[in-house]
Amino acid sequence: MAQVLVLVGTKKGTFILRSDAARRDWALSGPFCATSPVQHAIGDATTGTIYAAAGDAWFGPAVWKSTDFGETWTHSSEGLAYAEGEEPIKAAWSLAKSGDVLYAGVEPAGLFKSTDDGLTWSQVSGLRAHPSRPEWNPGGGGLILHHILPHPSDPQKLWVGISAAGVFYTADGGATWEPRNRGTRADYNPEDQRYPEFGQCVHSLALAPGGGERLYQQNHCGMYRSDDGGREWVSIEAGLPSTFGFPSAAHPRDPEALFLLPLNGDIKGRYMPDAQAAVWRTRDGGASWTDLRHGLPQEHAYFGVLRQALATDRLEPAGVYFGTSGGALYGSADEGESWVPLAQHLPQISSVETLLIDT
Repeated sequence: MAQVLVLVGTKKGTFILRSDAARRDWALSGPFCATSPVQHAIGDATTGTIYAAAGDAWFGPAVWKSTDFGETWTHSSEGLAYAEGEEPIKAAWSLAKSGDVLYAGVEPAGLFKSTDDGLTWSQVSGLRAHPSRPEWNPGGGGLILHHILPHPSDPQKLWVGISAAGVFYTADGGATWEPRNRGTRADYNPEDQRYPEFGQCVHSLALAPGGGERLYQQNHCGMYRSDDGGREWVSIEAGLPSTFGFPSAAHPRDPEALFLLPLNGDIKGRYMPDAQAAVWRTRDGGASWTDLRHGLPQEHAYFGVLRQALATDRLEPAGVYFGTSGGALYGSADEGESWVPLAQHLPQISSVETLLIDT
């Protein structure tokens, strides 16, 4: 029997919600690995293993692992370090599995990989060796590699998102990288530097299903789509209430469909536009957008949603889930048409991901 797990990374550890395929009743467990903040928790659909990227400036980075759906956990930071003399790694911020390789993005921005299921780590040094590295800057939230998108069929291909440096792509397993930011704005730069090759503050990356190279990007300065793996980006922000936001999530089967949570602006409070919560959905690749509000608070919604805190599941119809800065988790079992609160009063939610298992 299929069960869906919602994996929630928070400021005080990982929480797991579990339900059957009907997605009406949910059981909450946790917090797990709560010795430091968890920035991102993911599940491996093949093995059922759950991983959690954690750490802060006090504890340093660690990646936690559970092979029994949260009953027990181990963690390792062996190899999660830069060379002596470089700025120390504060935390692991993002995770992705590609075949037998587990990737971790860290702060300050860099990429590490493990080929032994998280026991030991080595740096994918080609990224920080890119000539643009001296120009990367931390922006308001720190210099963080927060998104990792493996290609679905070619393990040598990978996209990463770095704030504030932009999108980078490798086709050779990380030996060499190229920036892929053409067409995205950097409005905080002078007018003649608004479309630089790198230096953009990418907030979220989503890879559309179908095996192609369609990407969606929520940027500090707009919402974009690329149909060629990021070589060129086009704006798809017309019809949205704001050009600013953090999370986006692709539909599990339809490459034309995407879910998005715009905020009211970068200097206006960074909360729900007009303090009314809505998830926005496109079914035509961003040509038009629909706001989905039924069941969400329509007054006094002064919360934000962080860059990894929106996810979909693979059921039919697709489930959609998001977590707020105030510790509320909302879910929809009908692709956003209606919403219910799944949990309240959790710590600040950093990430939301799903894992479908058979029991």
